[in-house]
Amino acid sequence: MITRPAADEHAPYYARYVDRVPDGDLVEQLREQMAETGALLRGIPESRGGFAYGPDKWSIKTLIGHVIDVERVMAYRALTFARNDKTGLPGFDDNEWAVNSRCDARTIADLVDELEVVRSATIHFAKHLSAEEQARKGTASGQPVSVRALLYIIAGHERHSVAILRERYLSQS
Repeated sequence: MITRPAADEHAPYYARYVDRVPDGDLVEQLREQMAETGALLRGIPESRGGFAYGPDKWSIKTLIGHVIDVERVMAYRALTFARNDKTGLPGFDDNEWAVNSRCDARTIADLVDELEVVRSATIHFAKHLSAEEQARKGTASGQPVSVRALLYIIAGHERHSVAILRERYLSQS
């Protein structure tokens, strides 16, 4: 069981994601998210994939790519710190990554396939962590963060992104 991280296990900015994750079995929640989010995204017509709710906003496809990128980065950080590597890890500019992702040239189905593969890898990694590994900390973006906090950030970031998708993308015709 992966326990909820304390507030001092991540930068205050990430509380907005960690707080979105309900109590319970995090690995099971990650599995359920994969199924629910996959079904939601597969229900979006390909013709809507390029839709952005405003000027200079990401398209639906780019938003999906962003979720994939963030999960990969956070999972890499978690892996690094779980293995007790003390190397400080850099931040990343998610806006720059989104601009250069070329997600709009892909299909929604292809992006969802990738999201599911990345999530599956995260689940396999997370379910085998010992309590000691979960509690290990490292430095990313100049801030201390624990392995378990990174896993909660992954789950919470997806919840955040799906809420934005529902509110700002799918509610508009």
